[in-house]
Amino acid sequence: MSALETMMPPVKRAAVNGVEIAYYEAGPREGVPIVLCHGFPELAFSWRHQIKALADSGRWVIAPDQRGYGLSSKPANVTDYDLEHLTGDLVGLLDHLGVEKAIFCGHDWGGIVTWQMPLMHPERVAGVIGLNTPFLPRAPADPIAIMRNRFGPDMYIVWFQNPGEPEAVLGADTAKTMRFFMRKPAGPAAGAGLSGEGGGSTFAFRDMLRGWDGQTGPEQLLTPEELAVFADSFRDGGFFGPVSWYRNFTRNWERSEDLATRIDNLPCLMITAELDAVLSPAMAEPMPAFIGDLETHMVRGSGHWTQQEKPAEVNGLMLDWLDRRFPK
Repeated sequence: MSALETMMPPVKRAAVNGVEIAYYEAGPREGVPIVLCHGFPELAFSWRHQIKALADSGRWVIAPDQRGYGLSSKPANVTDYDLEHLTGDLVGLLDHLGVEKAIFCGHDWGGIVTWQMPLMHPERVAGVIGLNTPFLPRAPADPIAIMRNRFGPDMYIVWFQNPGEPEAVLGADTAKTMRFFMRKPAGPAAGAGLSGEGGGSTFAFRDMLRGWDGQTGPEQLLTPEELAVFADSFRDGGFFGPVSWYRNFTRNWERSEDLATRIDNLPCLMITAELDAVLSPAMAEPMPAFIGDLETHMVRGSGHWTQQEKPAEVNGLMLDWLDRRFPK
């Protein structure tokens, strides 16, 4: 049996919002459910440790493979992956389960979706948990133009705007790609080697991945069995859908002009990771100016993959907050 079968509940499927969403559900169907939203390049499987801990504590927990990922549908058009569709999938999942409101917890790209839920669908949100990904106010200009100007064309989000090439590079050897991403931080200066020195691009994953021998650098985070779940999934499903989330930055920005700019009267928890080179704790520092009810904690010694690197710490912070703000 694969690690997906031994470490996750049985997969379920729901026809929602014009697609089929695969999801995993555990715990008693009572109280306010917690919906766990993964990031890039991840799966609902990324939340395996949280699913067990939440269910064992008597919490109802739901973790979808979001559109483009895993066992869920992979629409063929880039615009099918904008925030209107991504948040709409989560609303559809609540409708499928007969749920009025949920607590949404998001990591990495899932965090962007999660923080948009109270702006786009406030009536369906009971609370928000951000893991690594902070709430960010709307950019003053097209975010891709800002990133291209600041970091250059090889910065991964800018590079992802190119059709075809990112999918080909990331998909050439998915086991190597996942070993490249899913590593522990190198130390306090984990992000230093990624910086664009001398005017170069930051986070030029294309060149870093091509130049990596597959072995050197920080130690692997996952067991071979866990790594195989990710490698097999992306080998079978490809990277078009996941990369297309990034290709909607401009569209999302254009379509968000009339959204609210604050989140009030909603319990929010922000968990940062000390050594995350992509989403640093400093990015969360402005959040109190935009969120009325916010609690923030840092997980020491963790890099970007916090729920998999430091599951006990993440589980403890989530359960403590849930017990205080959403007592059973």
